[in-house]
Formats: sequence, C-alpha cells, structure tokens
Amino acid sequence: MTIDTTEQQFAGPAAGLETTINLRDVRKAFNGSVVLDGVTLDFVDDAITTVLGPSGTGKSVLLKHIVGLLEPDHGEVKVFGSDIWKVSEEERYELRKRFGVLFQDGALFGSMNLYDNVAFPLRKHTDKSEKEIREIVMSHLSEVGLETAIDKAPNEISGGMRKRAGFARALVMRPDVVLFDEPDSGLDPVRTKLLCQLISEVHREHGGTYIVITHDIPSAETLSDYVAVLWKGKIQQYSAADVAFSSGDPFVRQFLGGHAEGPLGMD
Repeated sequence: MTIDTTEQQFAGPAAGLETTINLRDVRKAFNGSVVLDGVTLDFVDDAITTVLGPSGTGKSVLLKHIVGLLEPDHGEVKVFGSDIWKVSEEERYELRKRFGVLFQDGALFGSMNLYDNVAFPLRKHTDKSEKEIREIVMSHLSEVGLETAIDKAPNEISGGMRKRAGFARALVMRPDVVLFDEPDSGLDPVRTKLLCQLISEVHREHGGTYIVITHDIPSAETLSDYVAVLWKGKIQQYSAADVAFSSGDPFVRQFLGGHAEGPLGMD
C-alpha cells in the first residue's frame, strides 16, 4: 500500500487507533537542501513503529522534529494533541519529559558510572528520595541485564552494554514515548538481534509508543508492528509490517529486500 500525504489517503493503518504523535506536511531544509519534503505520519500508541530508509535520507532529522529539537520550516508536529511549536517553552519542556531517547552510542556521561548515568534523569527532574531512585534504577538495570555492572564506567564496558544502559536510562522516567536512533548501529548481528529482542520484551511489559529509526532490515522485521519507509524526504510506504514487507512499490521492494536492481542506486 503506497500512500501520499493527503488527509483522506493517509488514514491508512492508524485509522481508528489511538495515536500519540501526529506529523502533518512537515518540511525541513538546510542551506537550500531539502531533507523532509512533506512528511505526514500518525504514530500508533502501544505499538512499535520502525522508520526505515537509506543512510542520509532524513531519519534522524525526523526524530529530532518529533522530540522538539528541530522546528519544521512548514507543517505541524503534534505530541499528545499539542502542536509543540505553538506552546510555550515551559510546556514544550514538560512534554519532553514524557519521552525517553536511546541515542546511537548510548550517550552516557563518561564521568559517571552506570548507576549514576541511569539515575541522572530522576535526580534532575524529580524530587524522589535516593531510596526511591535506587529501587527504580536497579529495577531497570536488572531488566536490561546490567545489575552487576553498576559501578562500571562507560569506557569499561562493551558497546552493547552501553546501549542497554542507555535503554535503561530512557525508561526511568516511565515515558509514554521511547525513541531509538539506530540502536543497532555498531553492533554485530548477534548483539543486534539480542537488543531487538530486549526492546520487544520491554515494550510488552511497559507498553507505550516506541519509534525506532534504522536502516537495518532484520531489526525492522524483528521489532515492527508498523513500518514507515522514508526516501528523498517523503514517506514512500506506511503500513502494518507484513504489508510493507510484501509491498509492490519498486523502491520499497528493493530496499526491504536488499536487491541491487531498482530505483535506489549509489548516489
């Protein structure tokens, strides 16, 4: 099912479902180079949506619009029903507290051990006691298999462990939305598979809206309830995962199938 961004045709897989994030005709250019060219998407609550596309096609820029780090040149980004660029800075700050983000490298503070890294959002944004913080932190570190590594510094652990610590930190504020910016980046195939299984298991436990930015096809097959395919600044496909992986669209079929033949070249 290939769709364009008109409201009627866009209804697609999100029709009739509760959504938490809604993008309408979002456009963004840098120095005259168009990165997002009219992106319209509804992200379904209690589901994992994977945004796929070739490297350099605007996936991370899209994520930064969702979390309110970049303002669109045109269009709107609604989070929990509020256009994040039509509310005050204070309101936008409060909305961001409902997000958890796992960055590509985990983005841990090098001067802190794993425990203090994961505890950081709770200490900064809440008035919880250290006893309460410890219960929450240890619960999530245990969930990602790092309860015995709390005293380790980020440079003392593997890339996969740093990703898991970043995931634990993304969860401690009990977010409604968790964003993953290429969580498989830099991991070998086995650890990528294990991380994807972990993300799926934690989502089943906690629910919420999970948005995964990636160009890794096996990760998308493992994780996705819904798939959005981004190319040249536009959404080429947005559908349930099984529909996307059987798409007849030439680009989508080529990209998801990993074929050399098709409209996607080396440029």
